[in-house]
Amino acid sequence: MSNIEERKEEIIDEFSMFDDWMQRYEYMIDLGKSLPLIDEKYKTEDNIIKGCQSRVWVKADHQDDKVVFKADSDAIITKGIVAILIRVFSGQKPEDIVKADTDFIDEIGLKEHLSPTRANGLVSMIKQLKAYALAYMSKDASTQN
Repeated sequence: MSNIEERKEEIIDEFSMFDDWMQRYEYMIDLGKSLPLIDEKYKTEDNIIKGCQSRVWVKADHQDDKVVFKADSDAIITKGIVAILIRVFSGQKPEDIVKADTDFIDEIGLKEHLSPTRANGLVSMIKQLKAYALAYMSKDASTQN
């Protein structure tokens, strides 16, 4: 099982411990508080995720053939959502991020418990994280040729 798969399973297990969605939202808020925050100087238009109702900034760095993400949001639930995604994808190889599916989001029931605008924002966050990974993948491929 890949590291991404292990992290997805951990999140599914953690969310299954809660009986209702109020507890899950509280847990997401706690996850957001533990998010590795993006430095203020990176809270720019270049790092903002388009398609989110609230403002979400993501910074990606390429370290030791892995993509490391940092993020922040001005909304507590959204911050929790991006924290979950970063927990799964940060520190992984670009090709693993690009290939990974996001079925765990459906398994924990997240998308169906978000407003339509937040659900669209979730999709935008996933697309952006994968876009960063794809860019680093292409960069790696071009330096090897």
